[in-house]
Amino acid sequence: MCTNDISGPQPVLEHGPRLLPGLLAVFAGACAFAGTPIEVPGWVLTQNAAYAIHLQDRLAWPRCVEGMQWVNNTCTGKPVLATYAQAISLAEARKKVDGVNWRLPTVVELQRLVNKSSNPPGLDTELFPGTPLDWYWSGTANVTTRQVNPYDYGNIVQGRTSANANASAPFKGWVVNLMNGEVRGEVSKRSRMLVRLVATQN
Repeated sequence: MCTNDISGPQPVLEHGPRLLPGLLAVFAGACAFAGTPIEVPGWVLTQNAAYAIHLQDRLAWPRCVEGMQWVNNTCTGKPVLATYAQAISLAEARKKVDGVNWRLPTVVELQRLVNKSSNPPGLDTELFPGTPLDWYWSGTANVTTRQVNPYDYGNIVQGRTSANANASAPFKGWVVNLMNGEVRGEVSKRSRMLVRLVATQN
């Protein structure tokens, strides 16, 4: 039975997880799993079809990147190119509006969106239509330390040492290319990248 009363029991698929109350409010109440059919195994859409939910990973994804809107079954508008700090602010702002813990996805979560078995590889266009296939910010922290060869001529000329390389780590971020799943971990957080948010179903 489909109802918009989000105070009652939460709907659940035969083999699927329950949605958080906050997600229920955003995803059209108890009809969250009763939306548009989709022929992508492991995924369901919300009633308004603006969100895709991966059942195994328990992740809810807006089908449009930040800056674009879901209109007439596709994503329209101009995507936002944001610095890392601006990307975090976008997640916080959307969290306040929706009451959902939107966040930047991890590197692995973004990579799992890329279907490498397709030809050419990339995002499933049925799940994420109109999505720019480019670099996206990840929330993965840059916590690894680097050892710089002190005898390398290039390092000597540029004055690069392990100490100053590791000191710059907090100013670097991880990005993922959703065309092929490529990852880079030393991108300046002042760079402007695309932003795709995600929420975890606890």
